[in-house]
Amino acid sequence: MFISQELRKKSTAEFVLYMWQVEDIIRAYGCQLSRIKNEYIARFADYTEEQRAEMVDWYGALITMMNSEGKREGGHLAINQIVVKDMNDLHNQLLQSSRFPFYNAEYYRVLPFIVELRNKGDKDVNEVETCLNALYGTMMLRLQHKTISPDTEHAIKEISTFLGMLSDYHIKDKTEGLKFDDEEI
Repeated sequence: MFISQELRKKSTAEFVLYMWQVEDIIRAYGCQLSRIKNEYIARFADYTEEQRAEMVDWYGALITMMNSEGKREGGHLAINQIVVKDMNDLHNQLLQSSRFPFYNAEYYRVLPFIVELRNKGDKDVNEVETCLNALYGTMMLRLQHKTISPDTEHAIKEISTFLGMLSDYHIKDKTEGLKFDDEEI
């Protein structure tokens, strides 16, 4: 929970990936708050009792959402889907504006990877979610100590740079607002 708050301020993409991991942690514990409390949260020995109680409340709220949204077995919570949609909407705005040439250049650098990923996976998923899925999948492979090819490493590095740039713009848009029109400031 505390990590999610910091990530939300620092990097939208990292926040989404973290929240997807939290969804998987909840599923790994059978969506049972008592197990999460006793087997997972209990490991945070450096947290105060109050902090652990806040974590229990936070995980409990997420479990309730997962149950009500039918996400016990898979899929992403609406709160996370909204952030991804918001990122994708901003992505499209950035591409349509002439004010963000570096973003456009980065997008066209990763576009071949996006096309390849979409051809292998779910074509109905937007480009931003495709990139996030690639990063999350690679993260899971690393956690399992699986080999990642040099080509995949290269693609992931490029996608990470692209999503980092989008995340920076997303946070700036939320905090300061971005100007997309071509008029002089």
